[in-house]
Amino acid sequence: MSAPQPSQPSSSSSSSSQDQNQDQDQAQAQARFSQPSQSSSPSQSSSPSAPTSALAAVVPPVLAEVVRSGFVEGRHRGALVVLGADGAVELALGEVTAPVFPRSSNKPMQAAGVLRAGLDLAGERLALAAASHSGEPFHRDLVRKMLDEYGLDPALLQCPPDLPLDPVERETYLASGAVPDRITMNCSGKHTAMLAVCARRGWPVETYLDPDHPLQRTIHRVVEDAAGEPVAAVGRDGCGAPLMAISLVGLARAFRSFVGAEPGSAERRVADAMRAHPEYVAGTRRADTWLMREVPGTLSKMGAEAVQAVALPDGRALAFKIEDGATRALGPVLARALTLLDVAGPVVDRIGRAPLLGGGVEVGEIRAAF
Repeated sequence: MSAPQPSQPSSSSSSSSQDQNQDQDQAQAQARFSQPSQSSSPSQSSSPSAPTSALAAVVPPVLAEVVRSGFVEGRHRGALVVLGADGAVELALGEVTAPVFPRSSNKPMQAAGVLRAGLDLAGERLALAAASHSGEPFHRDLVRKMLDEYGLDPALLQCPPDLPLDPVERETYLASGAVPDRITMNCSGKHTAMLAVCARRGWPVETYLDPDHPLQRTIHRVVEDAAGEPVAAVGRDGCGAPLMAISLVGLARAFRSFVGAEPGSAERRVADAMRAHPEYVAGTRRADTWLMREVPGTLSKMGAEAVQAVALPDGRALAFKIEDGATRALGPVLARALTLLDVAGPVVDRIGRAPLLGGGVEVGEIRAAF
């Protein structure tokens, strides 16, 4: 998904080929875990034509459908992987071994890198270091408090000024006359922790986002250790921090490793802080908070461009990415994946609900298609 897409077949064959490919993808998903690592390949018995086989290799499966008034008006494609308690791939939809940018789903690993580099954080402060926070008052207050505790000028933050991530909080913030601010930006907790460890170690604070900075080299190693694979590419995230590309399998493996890490290790400390204080990881109206709060022991973190990773306390894990980056598909796909892992309850229903409105009335939904 991170590479440019090959050209599409001619219009005369594209529609029928995509329909056949979608049917195959859905049939494979319904088999659940019966074909662990081959679920994105057409079955041998269907004997697809050569053009269909080629199309299946480049077109990701449909993970969610947009249904309005009973009519499917759109589809969201992507890739999804589920790992069993032993770490083996139990379900793979689409290309799950190709590198992607996990975006903020990398934040637990970045927070662990800060700990490994020598900063002693715990509780809400450590959760905030791994956060994509909503910009609610308690988030902003703790960022300011941490900056004061380490004697840091807010001007040192190199994340861009922004409005609260949460739309409800954004309206309240703007109504008060406030303007975009670096502290309000959802990554400000991570940046504060990065600055704090640099100040503690005597490392340059002006270049703390340079990929060759000692802190970023440490984080790079943490990502590779957790994912169990080399970083495929390094980019620059929306907040300006270095961004390491790994596969969805590697991302799920990383979350699984944090949940199963030895108590007291950097990885386990991050996982424990996030699970104990999920409202600092996300916010009061966010799916990550709901899931970690209502399914004890679960570690969950979304990322921009519709990335999601989750690990359950028994070691099972999942990761997925919606190809077009549509975050509206995140909830339905996550809820369906959790259901396949036998996680049920009101929180799953709440996360999966994505109604469509027409004239202010509910007329459809975004629903999982696997």
